[in-house]
Amino acid sequence: MNRLLTCLLAVLGLNTACGQQNFENADVQGFAELVKDTNVVVLDVRTADEFAEGHIERAVNIDYKKDDFMDRAKATLPTGKTIAIYCRSGRRSANAASMLAPEGYVLVNLKGGIIDWQNAGMPVVKAGKD
Repeated sequence: MNRLLTCLLAVLGLNTACGQQNFENADVQGFAELVKDTNVVVLDVRTADEFAEGHIERAVNIDYKKDDFMDRAKATLPTGKTIAIYCRSGRRSANAASMLAPEGYVLVNLKGGIIDWQNAGMPVVKAGKD
């Protein structure tokens, strides 16, 4: 875990210096490897309706568009763990990651969002549907 965190921090440092970005982007395969680690918190920042349509296993849903997003995120997310963050296409989650990173969170954003995840044939969990 320490090696993973060190690598993530190194990449984050490069991203910050080069692209004014304080989080890492991962493609579907990299994100899938990351979320296999049960110490990683999976964060879905879409609406509750979008979340119910299908989400990545173990995902916590905190709607980025709600006024209380930061308060809920700070109350829910541990700063000592990597946060694997995603949305529909990657845009909302990138914006959310930019807001959370200065608060001490280490974030990895799913580039292309759940759209790319599903297009790659990766599994989703559907809430409330049998």
